This record gives sequence, structure tokens and C-alpha cells, in this order.
Amino acid sequence: MNIFEDTAPCSERTRPMRVAILGCSGSIGTQALDVCRMHPDKLSVTALAVNSSCDKLVAAAREFGAAHVAVADEASRSDPALEELPQGCELGFGRDAVTRLASLPDVDCVLVAVVGEAGIWASAEALRAGKVWAPANKEALVIAGDLLMPLCKPGRCLPVDSEHNAIYQCLVGERHAELRRIWLTCSGGPFFGRTREELEHVTAAQALAHPTWTMGPKITIDSATLMNKGLEVIEAHHLFDVPIDDVCVLVHRQSRIHSAVEFADGSVKAQLGPSDMRIPIQYALSYPERWASPATPVDWRDTGALTFDHPDTEAFRCLLLALEAGRAGGTLPCAMNAANEVANAAFRAGTCGFCDIDRTVEAVMSATRVEALDSVEQVAEVDALARTRARDYLARLA
Repeated sequence: MNIFEDTAPCSERTRPMRVAILGCSGSIGTQALDVCRMHPDKLSVTALAVNSSCDKLVAAAREFGAAHVAVADEASRSDPALEELPQGCELGFGRDAVTRLASLPDVDCVLVAVVGEAGIWASAEALRAGKVWAPANKEALVIAGDLLMPLCKPGRCLPVDSEHNAIYQCLVGERHAELRRIWLTCSGGPFFGRTREELEHVTAAQALAHPTWTMGPKITIDSATLMNKGLEVIEAHHLFDVPIDDVCVLVHRQSRIHSAVEFADGSVKAQLGPSDMRIPIQYALSYPERWASPATPVDWRDTGALTFDHPDTEAFRCLLLALEAGRAGGTLPCAMNAANEVANAAFRAGTCGFCDIDRTVEAVMSATRVEALDSVEQVAEVDALARTRARDYLARLA
């Protein structure tokens, strides 16, 4: 499959691209709305979804005139904020309502920015409907890449993650057969250089202080443990059809190089730019065009030295475990991801330590029987069992 063969380039459109933003109240979702706000002649927001942030959903629906909205949390049905939705705006509740937005006739592109396993359902729906799929939910590909990528038609996948968007840009016009490896850059997080012993005592507040990116709390903790980079390796494996071991993690503290690709002749192409997520979001919505950027440009004369290093997988074992899960494939990445989500939340809540995150993931992976994936329903079962095992393990640690 050639994911770069664009069957409906934006430049040929006679009307604005109609966008559904699933997870519009989160970090990626709000920045996507910022991009849409800057280009109202090119982008039209027709559908929006949140988990439970009804006030933010209503504000966005009113500003952009969205015709369809959904709230995943059934308990939010009585939220008084919803009474302020625009007249005629269709409202639904529950996972199925969020999923349904991905196949609406008046939606061209689905940006999936919901967190965790929930993104699989909407992603699968968007792909079956032949929509442009802009995944910002890396977990969907980590958990179910074997199921999702076969559904992806040529030119229908535009990744939003800054690293994968950078890789995409570097590979446009190139021959896949000549790709040697991918260099996936990593900031190293707030604890770069610390030993395993030092990591035993770090706090959630320290872990949430990312040095270069502003993100949601879950992904910020994942960046501190380097689990985020492990998830991104698996994501790149699926998106670009390369073996896990051909995706090399490169610590680059300045976050100016967003990733690079190396070819058979030794040439390397890299994508550089500001540390601003609106750039990859906008590229995913504008491809193959490039529009005026909402980000402040970099003066490369003032940027200083760019440094590179190896990741420390002895101290940051989440990366090592994610690579193991990616190599094994099947149901193991799903179990690994579910265990990480549970442990990540426990660490943020103050009920476990930083290094207990990778201990939990390892325990759940060891208890998981690796099987081939054959359905989304199977994914849900593996996910639920792994979460139960993770909670049981953490309870024993308490």
C-alpha cells in the first residue's frame, strides 16, 4: 500500500474540507481548532466530540457552527451546558455516538484525538467510510495496527503526531524499497540523564514539567517514562511498513529535528521546525498544500547546538518493554498499552511510584498470552483483562 498516493488532494477541492475533530477539548483538539480558526476558507468544522467537557464542546460548536456533536460519557446527559448548543445541532451520547461521527456524509476528514483504546472504534469507522484519517491517537495503531492499516485506502492516512508527520514529509516522493531506517527523535523528557535509583524518587509534578512540548497529562507522563517513544516506534512500524528494529530512537534535546529517514545510499532527510503541534496538525489537514503557519518561525542562526544521544533503556524500561511488545505483535501491544494507562493514571494520582509504571507493564506483559489479532472485539477483551491485571498488581504494591 502506498500511503502517499493522494486520491483527492486538497488543491483540487472546490469547497473547504469538512472536518470532524474527535477529542476537541484536549491539547491536540484545541490546537486543531486553532488551525481551523486561522483558515476558515479552507476548513469547515462539521462534527465535534468530547469525553465529558460539555462546556468546551458547546463553545466550539457555537463558534464553528458544527452540525453534529457527541459526548462519550453517558453521565453527561444532564449537563446544563448542552442546552446552549446551536439550534439544529445533532447531539449523541456514548461511544457509538462518537464513532458514528466518523462516517457522516458531510465529513471529509476525521482527526482522532481521543485518548486510549476508544480511538480504535472511530478510526476503523473512518477508514471503512473512506474518509481522510488523521490519527493523533497513537494507541489505536499500537493496539490495533494489524486491523486498521489493511482498511486504509491510498492517500487516506495523514498522521498528526509530530514525529510521524515529519517522517511522512521526508518520505513523500521517495521509494519505499530504498528506505534503510527511520530516526525517531525523542526529547528525553524531564529526567534525561537520571539513574534508575534517582527515578525511584521523582514526583508526578516533576514528571509533568516537559522541557519542550505542551501536552495533556497522560502523554506528558508517557514522555517522562519514554513509553511515549515506545508507542511511537510501534506506530511508525505500522504506518510506514518497517520492522520494529528499523525504527531507531534518537535523543535530541532541542526538539528542532522532528524525525529523519535514512536511505540505502546513506543519505538522510530530516524535517525541522518550531516545537509547535499546530504545524503537523495543519499539514495533515492541508496536504499536499502548505498554508501560512500559525507558529513563530525559527531563526536558525540563533538556535545553538543540536545534540544527539542514545536512549537509556536500563533506566527508562518502558521503552524497552514497548519494543519487546512491538516485536512480538498480536495481542501483546494491547496488553502493554492498557497496563501503562492504568499505571500512568495511578502515578498521577499519587498511588504508585514512577518506576512502578514499568514494573506494572512488565508484570501484565508476562501474564499475557500472545495471540494474533482478528477483531476489534478481541482487542476490547484483551484491553479489559490487562487493566484488571494492572490494578491487581498495583493493589499488591500498595
